[in-house]
Amino acid sequence: MKIGFGFDILGHTMAAIQRSEFSLALNQVATERGLDISVVMDTVRNAIVAAYRKDHPGVELEEYEATLNQNTGEARIIHKGKDVTPPGFGRIAAQTAKQVILQKIREKEKEAIISDYKVRIGTIVNGMVLRFAGSNIIVDIGKTEAIMPPTEQVMSEKYHLNQRLTVYLVEIREGLKGEEVVVSRSHNGLLEGLFKREVPEIAQGNVVVKKIAREPGNRSKIAVFSNQSGIDPVGSCVGQKGVRVQAVIQELGGFEKIDIIQWQDNPKSFIQQALSPAKNVRVEIDEENKTAHVFVAPEELSLAIGREGQNARLASKLTEYRIEIKGEETVGTEETEGTKETQETKAVEVKKETEEEIKARKARIAKEKKAKRAEIKAQKAELAESVEVEEIVDQSKITHE
Repeated sequence: MKIGFGFDILGHTMAAIQRSEFSLALNQVATERGLDISVVMDTVRNAIVAAYRKDHPGVELEEYEATLNQNTGEARIIHKGKDVTPPGFGRIAAQTAKQVILQKIREKEKEAIISDYKVRIGTIVNGMVLRFAGSNIIVDIGKTEAIMPPTEQVMSEKYHLNQRLTVYLVEIREGLKGEEVVVSRSHNGLLEGLFKREVPEIAQGNVVVKKIAREPGNRSKIAVFSNQSGIDPVGSCVGQKGVRVQAVIQELGGFEKIDIIQWQDNPKSFIQQALSPAKNVRVEIDEENKTAHVFVAPEELSLAIGREGQNARLASKLTEYRIEIKGEETVGTEETEGTKETQETKAVEVKKETEEEIKARKARIAKEKKAKRAEIKAQKAELAESVEVEEIVDQSKITHE
């Protein structure tokens, strides 16, 4: 009795070990990867039938089904209620089950990653240029790869492998290989996200970014507002000695100029602010046609319009008003003999004066650089002469000794 009882216990133990091995592995995978066991079992059964058909071409899959023991992992092929499992099929079934489970794991992981990034759409992330796929750029953003199409790239930026970039998550769309994450360097959201990262007042909600007008790689205007007393929204974004806005500019490649403007409810005041750096601007509003007639002094005309009309164009985008800028004669100015000069001629003169000032400044800088180089050359010559004298003195000492 005791011996039989002992064998009985051993038999139950061996059966338990055999029964639990496959089951434990299946449960562990399901728990770690978040897979449903029933879904995996169904998929494995279908894959086993497909593996059987591969070795037996011409069979109708609808007439065959597979059974899979969840405890032992033993697979059987059933045809019209009859077991037709070929010899040695267990090894093929095990390999098929392994491949299916791994495939399910990869699919589930990808779904989890995509779901994670779906929540983060509209934010900025750090990435690195991984490779170039035609005109598209593949960016490593941590858990997955993202695509940056040409429309989301900045034309003035030069991208290279392993380059670290801050990008904006635009959307998740259906691609050739399933869902793919789309990122951008030209989106207005990138600018807002960078300010949110650099300015604590924006991150905490004390300062709000109302509107952004941007020409990527060239210039941007951002309107900020705060309804809390004691907080200067523009000063908060600029930072002490411009450290905050400079950090944003550096992230954008160092070439994009940023004008920070205080949001105004009054359209006239807002348009005046938006045309910065031009000052002494007079605005007349046509609410019906959404048009703003702007009058500036002749010397401010080029500033208000900007290079190739960029300043006025961005101000129009920011305020959502069509802006027409005209020069305005200053009070007390006497007309010259003959016809009065047109505002267009005055604008050209201002532009010429500005170009002359630029040329003069460049010439002055070049002269200063030349003088500095001459000074450095003289210092080097003096240093070389002193070294030569020291070597002669040292040599004479050696000879004397």
